Amino acid sequence: MQHFSRITILTAILLAISTSGIFAQNGTVRGFVYEQETGEPVIFTNVYFYKTTYGSSTDVNGYFTITKIPDGQYTLMVTYLGYDTLREQVTIKGNTVLTKKLFLTKSAFNLDAVQITAEREEARSDTRTSVIKLTPKQISRIPTIGGQPDLAQYLQVLPGVIFTGDQGGQLYIRGGSPIQNKVLLDGMIIYNPFHSIGLFSVFDTDILRNADIYTGGFNSQHGGRISSVMDLTTRDGNKKHLAGKAGASTFGAKLMLEGPLKKQTDDSPSSISFLLSAKNSYLKQTSDLFYNYIDSAGLPFNYTDVYGKVSVNAANGSKVNFYGFNFNDKVDYTDLATYQWNATGGGTNWVVIPGNNPVLMEGNFAYSSYNITMEEGSLPARSSEINGFNLGLGFTYFLGKDEIKYGLEMLGFKTAFDFYNSVGRQISQTENTTEIAAFVKYKMTRGKLLFEPGFRIQYYASLGNFSPEPRLAMKYNFSDNFRMKMAAGLYSQNLISANSDRDVVNLFYGFLSGPDNLQETFDGKKVTHKLQKAGHIILGAEIDPLPNVSVNVEVYYKDFSQLTNINRNKVFEDNGDYNDPTSNSYKPEYLRKDFIIENGDANGFDVSVKYDSRKIYFWAVYSLAYVNRFDGLINYVPHYDRRHNVNLVSSYRFGKELNWEFNARWNLGSGFPFTQTQGFYEQLTFQQGAGTNYLTSNGQLGIIYADYNKARLPYYHRLDFSLMRRFRIGEKGILEFNLSVTNIYNRENIFYVNRITGDKVYQLPVMPSFGMTMSF
Repeated sequence: MQHFSRITILTAILLAISTSGIFAQNGTVRGFVYEQETGEPVIFTNVYFYKTTYGSSTDVNGYFTITKIPDGQYTLMVTYLGYDTLREQVTIKGNTVLTKKLFLTKSAFNLDAVQITAEREEARSDTRTSVIKLTPKQISRIPTIGGQPDLAQYLQVLPGVIFTGDQGGQLYIRGGSPIQNKVLLDGMIIYNPFHSIGLFSVFDTDILRNADIYTGGFNSQHGGRISSVMDLTTRDGNKKHLAGKAGASTFGAKLMLEGPLKKQTDDSPSSISFLLSAKNSYLKQTSDLFYNYIDSAGLPFNYTDVYGKVSVNAANGSKVNFYGFNFNDKVDYTDLATYQWNATGGGTNWVVIPGNNPVLMEGNFAYSSYNITMEEGSLPARSSEINGFNLGLGFTYFLGKDEIKYGLEMLGFKTAFDFYNSVGRQISQTENTTEIAAFVKYKMTRGKLLFEPGFRIQYYASLGNFSPEPRLAMKYNFSDNFRMKMAAGLYSQNLISANSDRDVVNLFYGFLSGPDNLQETFDGKKVTHKLQKAGHIILGAEIDPLPNVSVNVEVYYKDFSQLTNINRNKVFEDNGDYNDPTSNSYKPEYLRKDFIIENGDANGFDVSVKYDSRKIYFWAVYSLAYVNRFDGLINYVPHYDRRHNVNLVSSYRFGKELNWEFNARWNLGSGFPFTQTQGFYEQLTFQQGAGTNYLTSNGQLGIIYADYNKARLPYYHRLDFSLMRRFRIGEKGILEFNLSVTNIYNRENIFYVNRITGDKVYQLPVMPSFGMTMSF
């Protein structure tokens, strides 16, 4: 209670500070910008008073606020690519607060200059260090494998992101493992966002409004993870008429429907809308017909994803959303493993616009669960489950070009885990965990300097640990075409994963929280807490050498000062004489603890170059990275330590109405580290104890490992392309045909090596696919 009281007091102080700023303001204009045709918010567009310095940009909800406006008459303008410019006369008198709902009408012309101006303005007014904002339009610029653009395919080309392969692939972001990446969908925690075939995520691109990908240095509004954050927002659904999209390909099928339950009209601006998406893979079935040259037993990937949402919108722009999902995945590798996972959840989020204050109130409550099981031949089955809730409440006050955001978060979850390490010792755990956090962030603009300090207090109630976490982001606009930036912060998390690091490839990720059976000392020092902690610092520069060209360079360092890992060296139980220092049978902690402490770091730099015009899009990324770990005994590199990574993406639109589109992507990555097999021996289990006759007993096949992760797999590279043709049908209908080819020159990229037989299993070979979609 004492800790919670401190958080409450801090929140009250921040509220007082923020409120005091309101009374110093003059007039305020706030509101939302929507598409006239659908009623969907228009995000990240400029709203400003003509021939003045007063302006703002809309957020992910289409919300804007312009404050501290002197008395007078103004022309309010909104400009956005593909829409007619909106103009409206506004009169400001005294401390009035005007609330506007602005609707943009689609234009018959696409003005590239408007797009470039909007992007450059956002670059000058936002720190944007180690963060990339994605929209469905950007995601569609890469080859649409299986006929549908997918977030998983686009994430693989981002700076600092390492992808471990087409089968069982995972994303590792600037030295962080998947468990250190937080994924939010409409404020709800998603524990596994990617399917076993690494080409697809659980998210339907057509329902996404925006995705913010933070590869490091994220500010205080996010916490509970020490590497990265993916914050995704879905659309509200069409408020004017029924619409949808249906598609099928050799990989799978999808259906998306949206429309009004209560239509939005000029006389009745309030509305209720729905959004429903379902997609299903039937690759296991179609592979017998189309891809039987890969595996006569068929490709083992099947999944089903369902997401639904209802959005209730008030006349002033306040709204509340209700949503739910079910994602599942099932894989059967004939020569390797069988595993499946299922994720379900639901919740609500809301946006409230108070009557006379320039404040935005947001909140969410959600519950989600995830469970996974895995069987590998005769080995014992592994299983893991996590379920729980998360609650958030945030306030944003707008003070001219400055803004203060603060809020509270709470989450609680249960983890259940059952696992066998590489020497056959069982590790099981069931834990209940509660976390409470308070945060504040102040974004200010002083001439050419953008300054964004933040602070977060994370309290782990089940562990009794406080984690104060300062954050900072800055940017300086040396000119309109050259900007320097930086971000830094401290981060913590309680959730950990467990997997066998001896494996050449890792398929199973279990979830654990606050392990009790942990070392008391590490590297000669006493362990004072059970959290994983990290510090980030990123320096970068943005250069716009030409009107359509932008260059981004970032150098980063992540110090993982404390990590928790499963103890692959455990041989003895942590009880009896084994943990009694006075006994002759006493064993050191690294031979008897379930979990061990590690530390390490990650450093490198990323360079990206983008060219974006109406017809041509080109994106080139090079990443150099180093990841190191120390477990108290050895220094090693983890299995995802890829030194060099190159991605080239291009898109070309052509034809009379630009109804043809060609996309290509080439990826080159240096080899991952792995542990070689040095030899074999007969491993006796001594099942009859000291009476076992080792001369006549039959043992098991034991493996002698070489030095851990000292070898490297061959380089990975792959070329994909897709060709798409659109046909307009009637006023709103669009028919699309898509042809795509994955791994076009049939590169044999290694996936798995059987340690006993030496047989090699490769990633996906050349795979053509054909699909079609109908939008209406």
